[in-house]
Amino acid sequence: MKREHATTLGELKKTDYTSRSIQEELAHNLKESLKAGKETFKGLIGYENTVIPDVERAILSGHNINLLGLRGQAKTRLARQMTELLDEWIPIVSGSEINDDPLDPISHEAKELINKLGDKTPVEWLHRSDRFFEKLATPDVTVADLIGDVDPIKASNLKLSYADERVIHFGMIPRAHRCIFVLNELPDLQARIQVALFSILQEKEIQIRGFKLRLPIAAQLIFTANPEDYTNRGSIVTPLKDRIGSQILTHYPHNRSIAKAITKQEAELTPEQASQIHIPELARDILEQIGFEARKSEYVDSKSGVSARMSITAFENLISTAERRILISGDSTTSIRMSDFMGVITAINGKIELVYEGEQEGAEQISYHLISESIKTLFTDYFPKIEKLQKEDEIGPYDTILEWFFKDNELFLEDSLDDKSYQDTLSLIPGINEILDKHLKSCDTQDRYFMMEFLLWGLEANKKLNKYRSLEGFQFKDSLGSYINGL
Repeated sequence: MKREHATTLGELKKTDYTSRSIQEELAHNLKESLKAGKETFKGLIGYENTVIPDVERAILSGHNINLLGLRGQAKTRLARQMTELLDEWIPIVSGSEINDDPLDPISHEAKELINKLGDKTPVEWLHRSDRFFEKLATPDVTVADLIGDVDPIKASNLKLSYADERVIHFGMIPRAHRCIFVLNELPDLQARIQVALFSILQEKEIQIRGFKLRLPIAAQLIFTANPEDYTNRGSIVTPLKDRIGSQILTHYPHNRSIAKAITKQEAELTPEQASQIHIPELARDILEQIGFEARKSEYVDSKSGVSARMSITAFENLISTAERRILISGDSTTSIRMSDFMGVITAINGKIELVYEGEQEGAEQISYHLISESIKTLFTDYFPKIEKLQKEDEIGPYDTILEWFFKDNELFLEDSLDDKSYQDTLSLIPGINEILDKHLKSCDTQDRYFMMEFLLWGLEANKKLNKYRSLEGFQFKDSLGSYINGL
């Protein structure tokens, strides 16, 4: 008989099922996965050699875990994926509030039922997808929410003392017996509520309104915390921290390649967007570099962090900006343009916390600044470095372009230009094709006009041109040349 086909305690005893704690279950299944060479935590790009090995060591040690890291570092996703290491089905005493194991019951009701019915005790099966509980720690969370409370109505109806465990209404943690329980943002939990977790972590007993109840709850507890919270809103009390077996530090992507892979995996594109819009690789690089620039910017609060969600939502906005343009212009296909990056401002604004100086500048100006810094960082990967000082008789690589702008010429790129008009407008600039032919010999045809516009944005970022934003688009000009010609 298969385990999950057993409907009574007697039938369950005839199978190969053995009772074990959730920690033993997780460790056993992890060992089997590692022996078989299976990937244990999928989709957590960049954690393969850092966080995941730490989590695996904690599971093998049977530890409760605290995941410590800034926002947007996949802490909750990591915890959710742990359910894949659980057995697919486990038996419980039918009707049990706290998932009593038929071979090792812990509640008074389950023990009484088994004493009364013996091998005829009904058994239900719980799928691993139902063995995940999650709670956001907020200041209003009570001991009753997490542990439980005395139910006076039940006590009155059953004519029982408040010291009798049968009058207890169980909280979330007892109901997560034999399950994974995640408590997010632990420092937000009031200190007196954190203290209530001591007994469960160490002595495996709960205390409600002064009455001790020996109840060996075996839940896999996972806490998440943001280091910022330690100073801004609260802290993890030291005795509780001491009882958490492993504290694991999470982190942001270490380089652009990892960041791009995460965004590509997480961003949601419709089939129409994927087929209609070409995305130059450099556009992906600029988008990810914005996040790296933000994390080191003097205007951004580094303690708050810059979530990976910023790049994901910014990428979706970038695609939507191009999609909106082709709907207006009537083109059937298009390529991402540098001007489309104005569409990501709203995604950046909502994802970064500014320091006082940043607030003074304004969120939108800081977003513009981060885009400009990203372009400046990547510019020299494709074009010659712009020297601050140049000898009088020395010919620079951008002289032809700069001279054209110096002679009171200007370029206006409207946001909603169709592709042909956009390409014709960029081709008006003398010398721009020659620069691309010289320095980007292997440039993809589809990327060519994007690289032309990137060159202009790079010259502006390096203060060789001026760029002005209007309601309709961008204007590039040399204000110094215009001023001198006016004189």
